[in-house]
Amino acid sequence: MTTTLAGGRAARRQTMRRIRPRRSPATVLLLAVWAGAAGVLWLWWHNTPSVADDNSKILNAGRITGLLAGYLMALVVLQMARVPALERRVGSDRVARWHAMTGRYTLCLVVAHVFLIMWGYALQAGKGLGDIVQQTMDSINQLPDMGKAAIGTGLLFLIGLMSIGGVRRRIPYDTWYHVHLLTYAAVFLTFWHQLTTGNDFAVEPVAKTVWYALYGSVTALVVWYRILTPIRLNLRHRMYVEAVVEETPGVVSVLIGGRKLHRMGAEAGQFFRWRFLAPGMRFSSHPYSLSAAPRPGMLRITVKAIGDHSERLRELVPGTKVWAEGPYGALTAQRRSRGKVLLVAGGVGITPMRALFETLPGAAGDITLLYRANTTQDLALWDELAAIADERGARLMYAVNSPDGERPDISAESLQRKLPDIDKHDVFMCGPNGFAQSVYEALRGAGVPARRIHHESFEM
Repeated sequence: MTTTLAGGRAARRQTMRRIRPRRSPATVLLLAVWAGAAGVLWLWWHNTPSVADDNSKILNAGRITGLLAGYLMALVVLQMARVPALERRVGSDRVARWHAMTGRYTLCLVVAHVFLIMWGYALQAGKGLGDIVQQTMDSINQLPDMGKAAIGTGLLFLIGLMSIGGVRRRIPYDTWYHVHLLTYAAVFLTFWHQLTTGNDFAVEPVAKTVWYALYGSVTALVVWYRILTPIRLNLRHRMYVEAVVEETPGVVSVLIGGRKLHRMGAEAGQFFRWRFLAPGMRFSSHPYSLSAAPRPGMLRITVKAIGDHSERLRELVPGTKVWAEGPYGALTAQRRSRGKVLLVAGGVGITPMRALFETLPGAAGDITLLYRANTTQDLALWDELAAIADERGARLMYAVNSPDGERPDISAESLQRKLPDIDKHDVFMCGPNGFAQSVYEALRGAGVPARRIHHESFEM
């Protein structure tokens, strides 16, 4: 059995809209981040009249690394706050990469800060480099808020260890996700010693006020968007599982009912983080894309069974309550800047592409979908895609392995043969990272500018 969704009125209206590309604010945000870092450096410089001896050099190096680490910690939490301006305008995957990069820099600065400050304290006490461990223990026992800072630092190391690629791939997603939430506790615990032992904040009351404002603003954003906004969303729309349908072997669609779901602000190409309140699934929250344009009384996700959580979706029974957070993602029609569009899907990456195929504005012949799968049996939602193509006058192509297992040719040359004017297209694509990278290189070789290749990964 498969689901077949006819295009809704909202979806048809969407196809008639004018193309209004929206610029990403990423550049402006990055400039603001660098301006903040420059302000931190100025604070250190303003409170450092001279650096006379080696001990002073070590302590001041510890000060600047600590100030920068404190600043980046606030950014790490901000990047976890699910602020719509970031999630929907910049893109969830790009924000996730920023978060990972900022976290690595923060951890390195924390290591340097602890080492340099403890070394400087040891020299002040007439000790040597070999006494750093003892000096660290003395500082934890004697200085205010250092015990909390030590616990917070330990949590940061745990989170950093579990975020290493090789480690993360070996642990369940839910374990990594919940350990990662300890970042909030780590930042809270390390915050206080910055103000009680930091010389820059002791001599500069304005700096202390700015620091409180920075962390207070980030905390307010986390509380609003991570806690209050999801509560409001779910109380208002009261979602539940309406049906679970097997599309192809190993791929199921979950139909989700609720109140006025089209007013959630979701767009084709976006995703939610879904929590199904069924036994064994209540504490698991996973990101899945919408596989159809939102309807007034229904949303749909289509998921391939590749893990414990996705495999259990087929066991959901109608009526199961659903808790969702979102919508997230910037892989929407707002990215489009040209009249013609190529959609490229690999495997279950068809889910956001199917929704875009249904709703992207365009006349007959403007929209092309290329669907990559291992076999024709793996082409999920194919009947719906064919119906949409017929209704819209769109072009639908598939690329599957030959009977002897040979992979299809998706190269710059083959793309140019199929679409001679491909360099004049916008391209949206979704699929496994390796597939996306190879297609990206082929598109660049075919003359498509990087700014017109739109891709978002939900592996986070």
